[in-house]
Amino acid sequence: MIEVIAFVAFGIALAALLNGRKTAERLEIEIAALKEKVTRIEELRPGSPAAVTVLESPDQSDLVESLPQPVEPEIVEPRRRAEIKKGDAIFGGPPPSQEAVEKASRGEPVAARVAGAAAIDAVVPRQKESLESRLGARWAVWVGGIALALGGIFMVKYSIDAGLLSPAVRLFMAAVFGLVLIGIGEFVRRRAVPLVADAFQNAMIPGILTAAGAVTLFGVCYAAHGIYGFIGPVTAFALLALVSLATVGLSLLHGQALAGLGLLASLLTPALVSSESPSPWSLFGFLGVAWIATLLAARIRRWTVVPSIANIGLCLWALAYIASSTPFETLPVTLIMLVMIGGIGFIWPGRPGGDVDAAPQQTADGEPTATPRTSWERVMAPPFAAITVTAGISALLTALAMISPLAAASGYPVTQFCLVAAALAVLGALRSYAVYPALLSAFVAVVGVWSMTALSGLLTFIDPAIPGHVATLAVSGPTAMLASMALSVVFIALGTMANHLHRKDQLPLATIWAALMAIVPIALIGMSFLMTGNLTFDLPHGLFALAAGLALLGLAEWFSRGDVSVEKVDLPQAFLVAGSFGLFVIMLHALTDGVATTILIAFLGAAYVAATRLRSWPALPWMMVGAAIAVLARIAWEPTIVGPQNLGTTPVFNALLAGYGIPALLLVFSAFELRNWPGLRVRNLLQALASLFVLLTVAILVRHAMNGGVLDSSTPTLGEQSIYTLLAIGASGIMMTLDRKSPSPVFRYGSMVIGVLSMLSILSAHLIGLNPYFSGELLGSVPFFDLLLIGYLLPGLGYAGLARYARGKRPMPYVTALAVTGAILAFAWATLSVRRFWQGQNIADWKGFLQGETYTYSVVWLLLGVLLLVLGSRFNAKSIRIASAVLVFVAVLKVFLIDMANLEGFLRALSFIGLGGVLIGIGLFYQKILSGKASVAPERETPVDIEAEPGQTA
Repeated sequence: MIEVIAFVAFGIALAALLNGRKTAERLEIEIAALKEKVTRIEELRPGSPAAVTVLESPDQSDLVESLPQPVEPEIVEPRRRAEIKKGDAIFGGPPPSQEAVEKASRGEPVAARVAGAAAIDAVVPRQKESLESRLGARWAVWVGGIALALGGIFMVKYSIDAGLLSPAVRLFMAAVFGLVLIGIGEFVRRRAVPLVADAFQNAMIPGILTAAGAVTLFGVCYAAHGIYGFIGPVTAFALLALVSLATVGLSLLHGQALAGLGLLASLLTPALVSSESPSPWSLFGFLGVAWIATLLAARIRRWTVVPSIANIGLCLWALAYIASSTPFETLPVTLIMLVMIGGIGFIWPGRPGGDVDAAPQQTADGEPTATPRTSWERVMAPPFAAITVTAGISALLTALAMISPLAAASGYPVTQFCLVAAALAVLGALRSYAVYPALLSAFVAVVGVWSMTALSGLLTFIDPAIPGHVATLAVSGPTAMLASMALSVVFIALGTMANHLHRKDQLPLATIWAALMAIVPIALIGMSFLMTGNLTFDLPHGLFALAAGLALLGLAEWFSRGDVSVEKVDLPQAFLVAGSFGLFVIMLHALTDGVATTILIAFLGAAYVAATRLRSWPALPWMMVGAAIAVLARIAWEPTIVGPQNLGTTPVFNALLAGYGIPALLLVFSAFELRNWPGLRVRNLLQALASLFVLLTVAILVRHAMNGGVLDSSTPTLGEQSIYTLLAIGASGIMMTLDRKSPSPVFRYGSMVIGVLSMLSILSAHLIGLNPYFSGELLGSVPFFDLLLIGYLLPGLGYAGLARYARGKRPMPYVTALAVTGAILAFAWATLSVRRFWQGQNIADWKGFLQGETYTYSVVWLLLGVLLLVLGSRFNAKSIRIASAVLVFVAVLKVFLIDMANLEGFLRALSFIGLGGVLIGIGLFYQKILSGKASVAPERETPVDIEAEPGQTA
C-alpha cells in the first residue's frame, strides 16, 4: 500500500510540473502581446485618453480616432506635461518600461504588478476566482508539494523495511532527492511569469518544491546525527544551521512562507542537537545569526509576520534557558536581547538614516507641507506594529525574568536588567513607530524596580532549609537605589532627545515621552525612597529628586521658548511641570519630617502659583491643587501632624494650628492670587479647597480643645457637635458674602451644600443622637448658660439669621428650610429648658414628668407660637408664620390629648382657659392682618392715568 501511495504522489507531482510548463508557454505568448501594447503606449503621449483606449481595444482605428486634433507648437509642451501628470495619477505611476517586462519574462524578481497591469485593472474589474481556478491552480499545488514530501519519506521507509540499502546510502539518496527538489523549484521559478506570482502568491509551485526539498535535507541532517550517529553534534549543528539559513536565503525568491519554514528550522536546530556541555554562547550566537538573516530577508521583501515570529522565538529560548540553567550566564541573554532591539531599530523596520513613516503630509493642492504633523491615531497605530510590539514584549519578559526568583542563584543581574530596559527605551525614543516599545520600557522599569526594592529586605520569607530563621533575598538597598536613579536619568535624557527629534512634526509622540519622563522618575525614586531609604532624613534621594525636578522645570522652560506655538505644547509642558512638582514633594519628604514637611508642601504649591506672575503656563496653578491633595493625604495618614505623643494639650496654640492653618492661609492666598486667572476650573477648585481647609482648621482646633488635648476621642458630645454646626452656619454665610463680591459657582453651590449638610446633622445629632434627654449628658450648673444654649438656642438663632441673609440670594426652598430649622431648634431649646427648670441639669428620660412640668410645656409652646407669628408678620416671612401655626397646632393636640388626661383640678382648667385665650388672640391678629391686606388691594388695582400722546385718548 505504501508503494502505491508513493507512486501516486510522484505522479501527482509530475503532472503538476508538466501543467506548470504548459502554463508558462501559454503565458509567454500573452506577455509578447502585452509587450506590443506597452510599446504602442510608449509611442503615444503618456496618460492621454488614447492610452486607456489601447488597453480596452486592440483595434488601431479606435486608437487613431481617439487621438486629439493637432495644436499649435507653443502650447504642445505645457499640455504634454499636464497630461503626463494626469496619466500618472490614472495609472498609479509612470508607464511600464520594456526593460521591466523583459526582466519579468526572465523570472527575475520584480514588483508583483507592473504599471501596465495596474492600468488594465483600473479599466477592467478583476473577476471573482472560479472553483476551477481554486482546484487546479491552488489545491493541486498544495497537494502536490505534500505528496512530494510524503513520497520522499515513504521511499526511505520502504527501503528501510525491505533492507535494500544501507543507512548511509539511504541518507545519501534522500539528500540528493532534496537537492533535486530545490533545483526543480529554481528551474520552474525561472520559467514562470511574475503574473502567476501575483495571481497565486500563496500557491507558488517553486516555493512548494523548495520547501519540500528543505524539509527533506533537514530530516537527513538530523537522522545522520540523532538516529544513526554518523556525524557528531558540531557537524550536525553546522549542517542544520546551513540548511535553515539557506532556506531563509531562498525565501527571497520564493516568499514569506519559505522564510517562516527556515526560521522554524533555525529555532528547532539547537533543540535537535544535544551536547554534554552545551554552551549558551553557541546557542544564542546561532540564534542571533539566524534572527539577523531572517530580518535582512524581511527588510528586502518588507515582511512583518516572519520577523514577529522570530522575536517570539528568541524570547522563548531566553526564558527556557533562564528557567533550566541554575545559575545561568547573564551576558549571552543580555546580548541577544540587545541584538534584537538594535536590529528592530537599524535593520528592519528601522533605518539609520530616518524613520519609515517620515513622509511629509500634503496640502489641499497636493504640495508637501513644510512641517508634517502626526495625529494621535497615526502614532497609536504605527506601521509595522507587530514587529515592534513582539520585540518589546520579548525584551520585557526576558528582563523581568533576569531579576525574578529564577535568578536567585545568579545573583540578580541588576546591571543587565537596566541595560535591556534602557535599550528598549532608546528604540522608543529614536523611532517614531516604536511607541509601544517606549511604553513597555517604562512598564518594565517600574515593575523591575518595584521587584528589586521589594526584595531588598522589606519583604521576607521563611527559608524551610533554615528552621527558625528568616532569610531575605539578595538585592541590596543601595543597588536598588542606584538602579532606580540610573533608569530615571535614562528616561529624562531619552525624553529630551525624543522631544528634540519629534516635537515639531510628531507632537503626540513628544507628549507621550513628556509623560514618561515625568511619571517614570517619580515612580522609581518614590519606590526606592519608601522601601529602601531613611524616612526621617535621606540625603541621596533628596538631592537626586531636587536635581531631577530642576531638570524637568528647565525642559518646561525650553518648551515655552521653542518654535512650536504655546497652544500646541500645553500638554507636554503640563507633564513636565507636574513631574517637577512630584519630584520636589519626594525631596521634601526625604529631607524634612513632621509638621515641616506638611507646611513646606503647601509653600511649594504656593510658589508655583506665584510663578504665574512670570509665566502664563496653564499647569502652574494646578500644582497648588496637587499640594492640597498631598497635605490632605498626610493629614489622613497622621491627623495629629506630629504624632499624638508630641501634640500637647494647649488649646489653639499647638502644632495643629501650624499644620492645618498655614496650608489653609496659603490656599486662601492662592485663590486670591488667581482671582483673574483665565482658567475657571482651577480657580473654582482652589476657592473650594481654601474654604474646606479653613473649616477643617477651625473644626480640628475645636475638637482638640473640647477633648482636653486628645484629638481622636471616641466619645462624641453635644458641645463639640454644636461647635461644628456653628462653624458650618458661619461658613455658609461667609461663602454667600464671597459670592456677592466675586461670583463663583464654588461659593454659590458650596454655601448651599454646607447648609444642607449642617441641617442633616441637626436631625441626626442635635435632636436624636446627642440629645441630652436621650443621652443623659449633664447640662451644666449655671442655668441658661449651659449646654442647651450652645446646642440649640445659638444654632437656632444662627439659622434664623442665615435664612434672613439668604433671602433673595438663594432659592426659596433652601431659605424656607433654613428658617424652619431655626424654628425647630428654638422649639427644642424652649422645651428642654422647661425640663431643666423642673428636673435640674440631668434631664434624662428615665426621670418621668411632673404635673407642673406638663402644664409649663403648653404655656411655653403657645407663647413660642405667638412669638413666631409676630416675627413672621414683622419680616413678612411666610415660612415662620407656617412654623407658628404648626407649633400652635401641636400645643392644641397636647392640651386635648395629654393635659386632659394627666392634669387635675386647677391646672387642667387653667390649661384650657389659656389655650382658648391664645387661640382667640391669634384669630383676632389674623383678622386684622387680612383686613388690612383687603383694604390695600383695591388701591393697588386702581389704574394709574398716564399722559396721553397727541392724537390719542388717555
